[in-house]
Amino acid sequence: MENKHPKQERTFVILKPDAVQRTLMGEVIKRIERTGLKTIGMRMIVATREQAAAHYGKDDAWCERVGGRITANIEKEGKVADKTALEYGREILDGLFDFLTASPIVILAFEGNKAVGVVKKIVGGTEPLTSDVGTIRGDYTSDSYDIAGIDGRAVRNLVHCSDEVAEAERELKLWFKEGELIKYTHVGERMLYDSDLDGILE
Repeated sequence: MENKHPKQERTFVILKPDAVQRTLMGEVIKRIERTGLKTIGMRMIVATREQAAAHYGKDDAWCERVGGRITANIEKEGKVADKTALEYGREILDGLFDFLTASPIVILAFEGNKAVGVVKKIVGGTEPLTSDVGTIRGDYTSDSYDIAGIDGRAVRNLVHCSDEVAEAERELKLWFKEGELIKYTHVGERMLYDSDLDGILE
């Protein structure tokens, strides 16, 4: 495995259909770029269901676990679930595929020190309603798990970002071909990372 400097950490981002359709693409990218992270890949595509399935990478065990929470909540209300946990989980997964493939999306790769953690912090928690003010999800949408569940759809939270470095590497290989991520020097990197700043003053 290649031994990279920490400032070369990479992360993966998807601007989901709601970010594209609500013309928030530039706002999201601007917020990430302002941290000093460097954009090394960007493309607008229409994802296929096969790509969505590979991206989420969830199996029946995941569906069972997620669906189990739904059946548990139904039982707490004194009702009887009309489906198995597995069926509920598969419906949720299918809803994620439906949403990701409903419109063009923008796939992005960023590079810089702690890129994964920095982007996660800016994007905010998965549920917009409970995501912190100042985050992308907290500031630009108020969707919630409850209303998405009532409506039988995926929660609309604008952005996907990698949770950890290993996940970022997997997702980058899935969405970008070899050679599509561009290696270049960004002038801002000098101010962020260089120890020797001689030559700035004239």
